Amino acid sequence: MPDPFANWQEALEKRHLANLTFQEVRRSVQALSAIYVEQRDRIDSGAALNGAGKRAAFAMFYAPLHFLLVREIVRALDLAGSPAESIVDLGCGTGSAAAAWALECDPAPKVIGVDRNSWALQEAKWTYDVLGLRATTRAMDVRTIAIPAQTGVVAAFTINELDPESRDRLLRHFLKCAERGSPILIVEPIARRLTSWWGDWAQAFINAGGRQDDWRFRIELPEKLKLMDKAAGLDHRELTGRSLCCSKFGVRHH
Repeated sequence: MPDPFANWQEALEKRHLANLTFQEVRRSVQALSAIYVEQRDRIDSGAALNGAGKRAAFAMFYAPLHFLLVREIVRALDLAGSPAESIVDLGCGTGSAAAAWALECDPAPKVIGVDRNSWALQEAKWTYDVLGLRATTRAMDVRTIAIPAQTGVVAAFTINELDPESRDRLLRHFLKCAERGSPILIVEPIARRLTSWWGDWAQAFINAGGRQDDWRFRIELPEKLKLMDKAAGLDHRELTGRSLCCSKFGVRHH
């Protein structure tokens, strides 16, 4: 069976290179990398998605990398057997995280992409359509969301961007969701300096019967992703991340 990721990546290139050159996207990938690593105070102002170049770079480059990372984590944690009827993707961006999880399940659960950025929601809807997922998108603030029963949660590279009060509120809500059997997956950068709150969350998840992991996956990137990675002066031959997971299913050890 063809890998849906490959079809999605090809469609992404056609979509975003229709009006931009490879070099323009490459420069935007470098600019985004600087924001994520050195200028993180600019993220909340919307700088990461400001302009067609950065949006294309996020959609064509970073979203596929996030997809591949989350897919590897889902496989390692054996989350494909999760019984969730739907998966909510908090701060969904272009929809890659929940899509990576849902496509590992049979049947695939419905996906609900939640974000406050209108462009991201449009792109997420397109992603879900291309990947053949049942999905809907909602313009909402993740800080005040209430997760319904029988619903899994994924938050990839989202919690770190919240203020401490909002993080505390979401943690309490996630733990309540986990108590009633909802699978919860949190993914963040592996760098500890970017996630000073991680220790408290990890202990709370472990106390609730969950787990925390640091991940390093050696993976052969698709050729065009590899080309953009090299051209931008980056090196993603190893995909890294950290995760928190609470689930009655799929807790095999890393």
